[in-house]
Amino acid sequence: MTDAEVLLMVDDRPSSFTRYAARELADRLVLLRFAETRLDLPEDYLLETAHLPAFWVREGVPAEEEAKRYREWAAGLPVPPTRFCNPSEPRQAVAQRFAALAGLPHLTEQQVTLVRDKAAMKARFRELGLRTAEFTRVWSSAEVERFAGRHGWPVVLKPVDSFACVDTYRLAGPGDLAGIDLTARQWMVEEHLGGTEWEVCAIILGGEVLDAWPSAMPCRPLDIVDGAMNANISVGTGEGPPVDVRALVQRIATGMGIDHGYAHMEFFLIDGEVYAGEIGVRLAGCEIPANHGHAYGFDVFGATLAVYLGRRPGLDYRERRCAGDLLLPLPGSGTIRRITPREELLGMPGVVDAVLKVRAGDRVAARRASHNASGYAHVVGGSVEEVEVRMREVLDRFAIEVEPAREAGVVPT
Repeated sequence: MTDAEVLLMVDDRPSSFTRYAARELADRLVLLRFAETRLDLPEDYLLETAHLPAFWVREGVPAEEEAKRYREWAAGLPVPPTRFCNPSEPRQAVAQRFAALAGLPHLTEQQVTLVRDKAAMKARFRELGLRTAEFTRVWSSAEVERFAGRHGWPVVLKPVDSFACVDTYRLAGPGDLAGIDLTARQWMVEEHLGGTEWEVCAIILGGEVLDAWPSAMPCRPLDIVDGAMNANISVGTGEGPPVDVRALVQRIATGMGIDHGYAHMEFFLIDGEVYAGEIGVRLAGCEIPANHGHAYGFDVFGATLAVYLGRRPGLDYRERRCAGDLLLPLPGSGTIRRITPREELLGMPGVVDAVLKVRAGDRVAARRASHNASGYAHVVGGSVEEVEVRMREVLDRFAIEVEPAREAGVVPT
């Protein structure tokens, strides 16, 4: 491996990671974009990344044909890509198949199934000797009710390929099944676990987990989508879970044959026992990776790019503190009339960075998802508790006003 290698990166939405790569890799980055996600790429972002070569995969064209067209196109670049990175969870299957057809490093079809199909994933966890919640695939309300009859309410119902809690529900009883179409997608049901939910991120190279960083969750994702505080706190101090998180991720990486990349996992700690939740082999959502950079004082995005380029990064930590990403509320759909300015956020205790994704006059569409937000603030402190207290202070002072869109045909009086 040499520093001259070029990376092909999937780019289906703006993110801190893709922006970092666009700045830092310069002539060693090529973007892979999908026409079906064009509306998720704002014009200002396209201008910001216009200096980079980008290949657009056409919608409705066979993957083999598009991969052939890509290979011909890439041959005309000064240096064609030899490495591949997909930071996108929903693009995982199509992106990894494209990489395979293009002759680039990729997850196999079986590996994609293990990291995208949550029922297959949990079955593999059990094969590896890990505890999980009880679960089963379901196709009807009656099957959900039979499962709850064995394991008790509440239960968690989700599509097997869901992400960010989209279409994921905590059901308290049979009545909560009303309105859910179980024939539209592949679904699974699992028991609702108590205990404490944790997250862990890791980078992997040559099958070895180089390091792993735990995160506390002030509120659970299923509570977040129903309005609870949306935050993750990287624990760079000694307050993390009493679990060897590096060994935990290593067991799974080895068991799934993962060679390299960034992994993000959730697990539950119940009476001292670990219950594996889910794992993704791609960057964590929201701004969780950046939290680790703030908590440990290192270039987390640079380290991540290094493993995707096949290089071992130097993990030189200069800090040991707690740092979290607080997602700022987006309370509804309509037009933004007022929002607390970034400068005011930066003046609040513990806030080291803040980004607003919307501004007054913007039209927005809120959705039930764990990444639904108007922006975010990075908050640091000496402990998880201090960071959480500071986050709640930010929320108390943050203001956003959204004027709902008028319904068609309604005449104002």
